[in-house]
Amino acid sequence: MSEKIYAWLLRLYPSHFREAFGDDALQLFRDRSRDETGCLSRLRLWFDLLSELALSVPREYFRVQPELVTYSAHLRPDGVPSFFVLAGDSLGSGALLFGSAVTLAALITFSVLLNHGVRHVPLSALVRATPNAAKEPWSQSSAPAREPVRNSQGQAVSPASGEQPGMAENSSQFENANASDSSSNALQPPGMTPPFKQQNRQPQGIVSPATANTKLDAAERYRVIDGAVANLKQHYVYPDLAQKMADALRTHAKNGDDDAVTDRQEFANLLTRQMREVSPDRHLTLDYSEAPLPKHSAEPTPEELARYREAMKQQDCTFEKIETLPHNIGYLKLNSFPDVSVCQATAAAAMASLNHADAIVFDLRDNRGGQPAMVAFMASYLFDHPEYLYNPRENTTEKSWTHSPVPGNRLANKPVYVLTSARTLSGAEQFSYDLKMLKRATLVGETTGGAAHSGVWHRIDDHFGMGIPETEAINPFSKTDWAEVGVQPDVKVNAGDALGTAVRLAERKLQKK
Repeated sequence: MSEKIYAWLLRLYPSHFREAFGDDALQLFRDRSRDETGCLSRLRLWFDLLSELALSVPREYFRVQPELVTYSAHLRPDGVPSFFVLAGDSLGSGALLFGSAVTLAALITFSVLLNHGVRHVPLSALVRATPNAAKEPWSQSSAPAREPVRNSQGQAVSPASGEQPGMAENSSQFENANASDSSSNALQPPGMTPPFKQQNRQPQGIVSPATANTKLDAAERYRVIDGAVANLKQHYVYPDLAQKMADALRTHAKNGDDDAVTDRQEFANLLTRQMREVSPDRHLTLDYSEAPLPKHSAEPTPEELARYREAMKQQDCTFEKIETLPHNIGYLKLNSFPDVSVCQATAAAAMASLNHADAIVFDLRDNRGGQPAMVAFMASYLFDHPEYLYNPRENTTEKSWTHSPVPGNRLANKPVYVLTSARTLSGAEQFSYDLKMLKRATLVGETTGGAAHSGVWHRIDDHFGMGIPETEAINPFSKTDWAEVGVQPDVKVNAGDALGTAVRLAERKLQKK
């Protein structure tokens, strides 16, 4: 009964949000309902859910900026960080009024449904694409296992982003949320894991259509499908799956499965679903942008870079909190892994402030990812020799190694605990995964979101493009990584209890010493 009520409440979100995060939100509800038993726990669960609805629903309707439609088109093709900054406007009075109305309506509806019940409707049947809503280029994962989160405009960095991936989910994310190989991005939409590096490569023979306000016609459908097939065969990391997906797209088109779709955003979502039926890779997307996509990657302007630096300065590079807990346990809460060229000094100062600690707790529960260079920079303090860090977004290179030892550092042999949640994504998952595989840290909390693979964004025409994972990195630790399944914690507890649990573990370990 509770699940049916929550599924109905999710209909308050705009359709593009439900498309991206609906299934994951419902799964999170199931997980919490299973784990949180008892009257008080259930009351806390519903209090959290209704509070999140009151805050996030108006944000989704009022705070999504039109620049998000084409932000992925500004990413650079050469792996060099790209920045796209959204202005941080305050929440308007209309959004506050709408949020209050939605909250009141939700409470009334909840009371009525408790007495009368509601027929369960699958989330997949509730999702309809909005014509003017640009599809997120990552489905968290691309965007997570994506999980609904706070809009990045009110957060601290990540690149979602996402994306997203989930992106980047609760400090304003400026950085590439999942970006081991991606670029750093501007404030990312909820739950988005890092966007693809944009190559803007257009397969030969594909002509950019003019998409005025006319409906999608058969000629344009086939043109986009031809572009998607050509890109899959040329770029997808697994050629056999690429051929199967190409065949599936052709078969659906031949059988007339696409004929009823006349909305371009809905068509992009449909093709994405058809590809994922063959390869459940959430970083594989076909995207529609109402605004024309540039034909060449845009270099960040000096103004954009200046705005990014200023945003990082105001957000302390997403280092939310650094303090010393009882028993000399150092605590660092980091909500993204920002661009090291901008935030290296801040990161170094943060790590230096923990130098005296006898144990360290890294809080990544709201970390949506970021730059692999910052992941390696932070990890360098935890080893007394260079250590290889697995990065699923690139082949083995010198960038995959830590620069250990760090002069003057005294943290290389201290106990380390990493706090995780379902909102921990991408670069934050890389940090957690590598430290776990190297037996350098104890992970405490929830299984992470599962945003691992990365790819390149390819332009098909003026309004359609697709993100395609192109790289299969070598993993020396195991045959699999955290893609789709997430990183399993060593000590599994609810995210809200992770800090207390980690502190108790650290205290016991220090007492033994």
